[in-house]
Amino acid sequence: MNAFENALEQLDRALSHMNIDPNVSEQLKHPKREIWVSIPVKMDDGSVKVFQGYRVQYNDARGPTKGGIRFHPNVDINEVRALASWMTWKNAVVNIPYGGAKGGVIVNPKELSQSELERLSRGYIDAIFDFVGPELDIPAPDVYTNPQIMAWMMDEYSKLAGKNTFGFITGKPVELGGSQGRGTATAKGAFYTIEESRKLLGLEKPTVSIQGFGNAGYYLAVYLHEAGYKVVGISDSKGSIYNPDGLDPVEVMEHKKKTGSVVDYPGATTDKDPKATLYYDVDIVVPAALESQITKENADKVKAKYVAEVANGPVTPEADEILNEKGIFLTPDILTNAGGVTVSYFEWVQNNYGYYWTEEEVFEKLEKIMKQSFYDVLEIKDSKKVDMRTAAYILAVGRVAKAMELRGWK
Repeated sequence: MNAFENALEQLDRALSHMNIDPNVSEQLKHPKREIWVSIPVKMDDGSVKVFQGYRVQYNDARGPTKGGIRFHPNVDINEVRALASWMTWKNAVVNIPYGGAKGGVIVNPKELSQSELERLSRGYIDAIFDFVGPELDIPAPDVYTNPQIMAWMMDEYSKLAGKNTFGFITGKPVELGGSQGRGTATAKGAFYTIEESRKLLGLEKPTVSIQGFGNAGYYLAVYLHEAGYKVVGISDSKGSIYNPDGLDPVEVMEHKKKTGSVVDYPGATTDKDPKATLYYDVDIVVPAALESQITKENADKVKAKYVAEVANGPVTPEADEILNEKGIFLTPDILTNAGGVTVSYFEWVQNNYGYYWTEEEVFEKLEKIMKQSFYDVLEIKDSKKVDMRTAAYILAVGRVAKAMELRGWK
């Protein structure tokens, strides 16, 4: 199965528990718009290289579409479709007034110079300009994109629009209208979700392993460590490390910056398999890397009591069934990692008003939304006797379908 087929299977499972007009449910299975672009970029040696890019706008019944842009060599249209659908449900789960979208360019940005990366970033916006904007579709960072890339993209859009349009894109530097707290928002939102789950499951000072040590994985590890959780396993793309006595995430990050990886961290056991962190005997496993990490082939190896999806789509539908049979509690990506898009929404609101909040105000608002959303999903789980993923989809799909019906889209 490709990522989009996985996403549709998750949707179908929720629809089987719902009474939705079949004309509406059929529309929910198809992206509203797909934009395929070729992006010519002048390289530093004077040659021109053409990159393939995509933007998928899945559904805008509840508001302008919203979703990140990833620069990655493995980007393909089915992945972008899946990510755009997940963004639709994610925005609806936390009840922010957006539809869902996603973008991607097939490129390894590590192979580009800074000037080539800037030209690619601006070229992507040139190519999709007619289809995006603060009231149409609002991009954001994703895998291998960052605040500097968002700044270039905002500047390019503003030049084409003939005016400063800070609200066109989120995840910008604070100096250009970015929100306080945006850089750590995904991790902070995941922390709030994990805390409520920990209380629900009765876990005291739990052990945790985290697959993926990028922005979200690192800051989540720091928050959990500071809150008394014992982080015993960490991985990146080159391997995993384990220390039953616990790891200090800040020191591990210092090691990674010096050596290029978490592997061979002093005092820890190294495994060259990045997925090894998923199999450690811990209370909580956090997949925070890429999609399809826990599959039917390896789900039996997961020993944790609780899986918190911080990556997008890290558990396949077949693996879901295995984890459910094992009695493993799981909070799905569309809930667990929704802190990033929620604070992106805050950034957009602040840009539109020209009035900015402190980090304390941002996280206070974020905490309220994440906890409310967790208990909204939990209530559906208990009332319909389903797992948390299906419950989150029922909540999200119901909100989107209701908006479509009210607008007469049937």
